[in-house]
Amino acid sequence: MDTRLEAKLGFDKVRAAVQGRCSTDYAATRVTEEEFVADAGEIRRRQLLTDEMRLILMFEDAFPTAGYIDAIPFLEPIGKNASIDLLSLGKLRTLLDTLRRALHFFHTVKEGIYPNLQHLAAGISAPAEVIGRIDAILDRHGEMKDTASDELYSIRRSIKDKEINVSKRMNAILRQAQAEGIADADASVSIRDGKMLIPVASAKKRQFQGYIYDESATGKTAFMEPAEIVALQNEIAQLHFDETREMARILYEFAEFLRPFVPELIAGATFVGELDFNMAKAQVALDYIAGMPVISEDGSLQLRKARHPLLEKSLRKEGKDIVPLTLTLTPEKRILLISGPNAGGKSVCLKTAGLLQYMFQWGMLIPTSETSELPVFDRIMVSIGDDQSLENDLSTYSSFLADMKAMLAVADARTLVLIDEFGSGTEPAAGGAIAEAILHALDERGAYGVITTHYTNLKLYAAGAGTGVVNGAMQFDAATVAPLFRLETGLPGSSFAFELARKMGLPEPLVHDAEERAGEQFVGMERNLRKIARSRRALDEKLSHVKAADKTLEGLTDRYEKELEEIKEMRRKILDEARAEAEKIVREANKRVEGTIRTIRESQADKAQTKEARAQLQDFLGALAEGREKREDYIESKLQKVQKQKSRRRQQAPKADEDKMAAWRSAPLKVGEKVRILSNGMVGEVAVVSTKAVSVVVGSVVTKLPLDRVERITSNEYKAAAKAPSERPRQVYDAALTERKARFKPELDVRGERVNDALEIVMRYVDDAIMLGVPSVRILHGKGTGALREEIQKFVRTVPGVKSAQDEHVQFGGAGVTVITFD
Repeated sequence: MDTRLEAKLGFDKVRAAVQGRCSTDYAATRVTEEEFVADAGEIRRRQLLTDEMRLILMFEDAFPTAGYIDAIPFLEPIGKNASIDLLSLGKLRTLLDTLRRALHFFHTVKEGIYPNLQHLAAGISAPAEVIGRIDAILDRHGEMKDTASDELYSIRRSIKDKEINVSKRMNAILRQAQAEGIADADASVSIRDGKMLIPVASAKKRQFQGYIYDESATGKTAFMEPAEIVALQNEIAQLHFDETREMARILYEFAEFLRPFVPELIAGATFVGELDFNMAKAQVALDYIAGMPVISEDGSLQLRKARHPLLEKSLRKEGKDIVPLTLTLTPEKRILLISGPNAGGKSVCLKTAGLLQYMFQWGMLIPTSETSELPVFDRIMVSIGDDQSLENDLSTYSSFLADMKAMLAVADARTLVLIDEFGSGTEPAAGGAIAEAILHALDERGAYGVITTHYTNLKLYAAGAGTGVVNGAMQFDAATVAPLFRLETGLPGSSFAFELARKMGLPEPLVHDAEERAGEQFVGMERNLRKIARSRRALDEKLSHVKAADKTLEGLTDRYEKELEEIKEMRRKILDEARAEAEKIVREANKRVEGTIRTIRESQADKAQTKEARAQLQDFLGALAEGREKREDYIESKLQKVQKQKSRRRQQAPKADEDKMAAWRSAPLKVGEKVRILSNGMVGEVAVVSTKAVSVVVGSVVTKLPLDRVERITSNEYKAAAKAPSERPRQVYDAALTERKARFKPELDVRGERVNDALEIVMRYVDDAIMLGVPSVRILHGKGTGALREEIQKFVRTVPGVKSAQDEHVQFGGAGVTVITFD
């Protein structure tokens, strides 16, 4: 444990925050002794335990969050033939009650929801015999019962009887003293230090048979204990001694009974301490709005929307928001060199990366997006702040060089180095040269790092080809001369020294003189850096606009392509119908010609009949001849006629067709037919049919439904329903619906269910939510492999009336909860 490193990064405050959440000394000691680890499996185990506890605190009311007691300190001596005291017995009962409730929770919760904590609970038990024995000894207030033993019952009964007798006798003595004028008429029995006393006038105290125990402040009243009461009080005192001895005997006898259970009880106390330890970590994670990142497999470090927890807490008190950090290091570009103006956020970026990496390898959840990826380092080394020491004869720069010597001695590809104000503290030319040489050495050794600097030669080194160093800049608003606290990777930053000097009110001639002394080359470089930064931001904005336009254009293109395909299909059908009509006409013409020839033959050349037949044929042939020139007009008119007929058929719905359609819909379903789900209007294809149920494919989801919950539809109805925009079903309100809405819960837990069963439950739940007009619901499915989450979200997005289905905010469950909103 490197206390200097933890103090530099601020982890000592995080550790103290976790320790402050602990209820037991066991958990507090675990926090103190827990160390930074470099084993990916151990890191993931610690984080999974914390993440599961975080979910329990968020969603599980049945889990005990109080009653965490340290029992190991008094259990271990019992195993070595020691006894137990009454207070420890009460603590043991509290511990066993907490242990029993925790074990009941893990034994009754669905398997696989909290697998790591359930594994921790395996083999732990709360002995029922011990609980029963304790309940026979202690009452609900933690006091020993009168019935703990027959002897104790007899002793306490005698004590009560004698105390009653003492009280009665004292009142009789007081009345007698008042009658004799020894005590005032309004006097009453006084209790001092547990003794019952009679207030007697000091002038008459010799007339009273008893012992003076105390006097009033004025000395006018003496508080006396009657002589005959002393004997009774002595008897009561003896009974109290007997009571104490009997209680000690009962406790020793219980310790003898308990001794064989001590190993089992110590294991249970350890388990409760581990729960307390993980609960403290989870509570701090909830305070920090933290999540569980991914362990990088390719050596990349990607922080997305990362926040420094201590800085965020401080800013929140001031009513300010923190600017999240996005930072990337890869095996090719392992060292980030951040430059920019003072007070621009360079050191915050460095400390955020270092603190979150340390928290991650300590086993905590970190305040960043759960899609962040972090590698595992063997060590983190820092050079932050001034470590000058008079005792060790170290100046600021000497302490910096000592840090660099220690880093170079062990730096490798599994080392993360954090250096603030790299190379400062000495003459700039020499300091810059030494800093560049150290940076080159760290680069060659493959170390990862985040370094802040103002040196131009280091920026040029990072900009060179073939290095593992990349420039980064803290953005700055030149117009308002104010930092934006946003990191931009790929370009070095400008110091904005002259702009800041002007903003702070230094005389313009002085600033101008400083610019001339700095030289045209330096001023020009700073000016060009600012221009490049502005140009890049403008280019990024244009690029984002172009991407948005491309996305819109892509959507329009897809829509127009679909419409064009529909038009082509319609044209093909119309031409096919026109050709069929033309063929029919030709066939009719052939029939006419053949009929004419047959008429002429049968009339045996009768002139009148022959002439009439020839005239009819000539008219028909003339119509065909004219049609040759007007074929396009003819086809067009036929097309229009066909379209009108289709439109008329769609508008008219004859009863005969309705009866036929009803009979068709009620016929037995077959595999491959299209159906509509009556409860929500969704359409799908029949996959399996049985005598009582049918399996329907909706999109990529298969759902099993009773036969009376679906109806057969035509292919055209199926296509129309698939193309039609989702419309919210009309809601009907009645008394039954109102009662159903009152019973409806806005949260559904399907953790531990199989995918098909979970989808069936979710489908019915979403149907109810839509019918009842609920604006949004939450589905608790857990994280696991992510398969259940993906299938649920994929299915829900196909349901008409669903507006969106997305992960919950990380503070309220993240990827383990899906929030569904409705239109």
